[in-house]
Amino acid sequence: MARYPLSLPTQLKQEAEMLATQQGVSLNQFILWAVAEKVGALGQKLDDPAFPQITYRRGGSGIPAPVLRGTGIRVKTMAVAAGTWNMSPTEIAEDYGINEPQVREALAFYDAHRPEIDAVIAAEEAAEQVAEASRG
Repeated sequence: MARYPLSLPTQLKQEAEMLATQQGVSLNQFILWAVAEKVGALGQKLDDPAFPQITYRRGGSGIPAPVLRGTGIRVKTMAVAAGTWNMSPTEIAEDYGINEPQVREALAFYDAHRPEIDAVIAAEEAAEQVAEASRG
């Protein structure tokens, strides 16, 4: 891994430290995530400008998945929490340590991109059923 000295304005560093603490990660990890998200977004041109708090991150499968910027929380997770578990945006925000406007934007993103996210949810459910059947 390469090292790179970074100078941040004091206020920006304080805000980044606060957000990193809220996410339970080091400042270094938070900055690494932020740079990775930005580089990925610019390289992939996947981000939807109507939803500035949502970006795409490649998961273990290599397939880009929409996540809440700076958190790694997948939009799919919040959609399932709202739709399947009947959680309110306030409850989701409290459970995931984020703010309610972030949840609302993620759910609005889900509504705008429902077919692609529902397809991922269905594929994951099918894979879980196959795995359960092979165990039992």
